[in-house]
Amino acid sequence: MNVILTSIPDVKIIEPRVFEDARGYFFESFSQKLFNEKVSDTVFVQDNESRSTYGVLRGLHFQRPPMAQAKLVRVVEGSVLDIAVDIRPDSPTYGQHVSVELSADNKRQLFIPRGFAHGFVVLSPTVVFQYKCDNYYSPTHDGGIAWNDPDLNIDWQVSMEDVVLSDKDKKQIAFKELKL
Repeated sequence: MNVILTSIPDVKIIEPRVFEDARGYFFESFSQKLFNEKVSDTVFVQDNESRSTYGVLRGLHFQRPPMAQAKLVRVVEGSVLDIAVDIRPDSPTYGQHVSVELSADNKRQLFIPRGFAHGFVVLSPTVVFQYKCDNYYSPTHDGGIAWNDPDLNIDWQVSMEDVVLSDKDKKQIAFKELKL
């Protein structure tokens, strides 16, 4: 596994070793031992999967402490633009974000530690998106930030007319209103 540092040091891109031949390919998508050694000492307790179509934007979501979640995300089919926003109030990178294309072709994964809001937009006709979480979902700790917040200035690489949002994501708060 190759670990790539991003502009926010705690957010890391993981590239697996892929073995290809005439039959197809094989790679180890997760090893707790290697992950702890090379990325973070994190134990995941829940796996989630979603399927979406082009333009669907999910996010920016997070859970408030003490139920904050670290996530390890990847794409099984299609491609997304994945975003992690630092919402740790005492962080030198507070309010900054990392943007990474994840796809079935590049097989990259993104590790998003606790204290980050997360979202993605679908770039392909369809996508199957998987993520591991280190804490269970808690509706009472659920939070979100408006995907198009001008202070965050995120380039989602999809036209505003093509963005498809849930009712929940249409009503998220501005970043400057965030209180943890």
